[in-house]
Amino acid sequence: MKTPLLFIILLTLLTGVGGLGLGGGLAVLLRRESPRTASLLLSFTAGLMLCIVSLDMVPEAAEAAPALWIAPLCLLLGFGVTFLLNCWIDKSVHHSDRNHPHACACGHHDLHTAGIVLAAAVALHNMPVGMAIGTAVAADGVSYTAALAAATIALHNIPEGMSIAIPLLHDGSRAAAAVAVAGLSGLPTVVGAVLGYYAGMRAPAALAVALSLAGGAMLYVVFFELLPEAYRQWRSRWGMLFSVVGFALGVLLIFSHVH
Repeated sequence: MKTPLLFIILLTLLTGVGGLGLGGGLAVLLRRESPRTASLLLSFTAGLMLCIVSLDMVPEAAEAAPALWIAPLCLLLGFGVTFLLNCWIDKSVHHSDRNHPHACACGHHDLHTAGIVLAAAVALHNMPVGMAIGTAVAADGVSYTAALAAATIALHNIPEGMSIAIPLLHDGSRAAAAVAVAGLSGLPTVVGAVLGYYAGMRAPAALAVALSLAGGAMLYVVFFELLPEAYRQWRSRWGMLFSVVGFALGVLLIFSHVH
């Protein structure tokens, strides 16, 4: 007998919204006013995001893609679309600000937009993740494997929630708003789970495209937003060290289920 749809919705709410919201809450607890702390947190987040993209999202996309060229092409497309979108945002926001020296630089804007872009990328990432959960539970019902997979994804979402909330917090957003944005970016997990539940199977090409587009958007935020802002906050080599620490934590979280 198949698991009721209500159970799948509750499971993915805890996995997506719960995990990302918890990450946003942890970011609030770790927030400090010191520019040095802000720089280190941003550097740490950049390393963590880079690890998630390079060792989780891109390999999964390449494995699901029916052709080798799909994942790298969509990765570049996701990066390019995000760049153009941010360029348009820069022009729109600073069009009337004649005192802004980089109004059309198309390479940097405030951290608030960086957090929103990350939230959108994570939301896109969570759609195929939800489809995978919905498909697996619809086929096998409630099982230890399905529960473990859901728990792993929830833990995986905690650092992503932190990565969304930290730029928003350091740009002046309220704690509740930053946590809400992080949590709401997990809602596509539920939508994907419902679609996967009814479809009963994955669409490999769609999975590869979604993951690659999200990965490209995240790479833009890492290299054009988080790392430059971290360097502006505090010009120190400690930032590079914290990026490596973030990358190492990502490796631990991604591969922890293997052992």
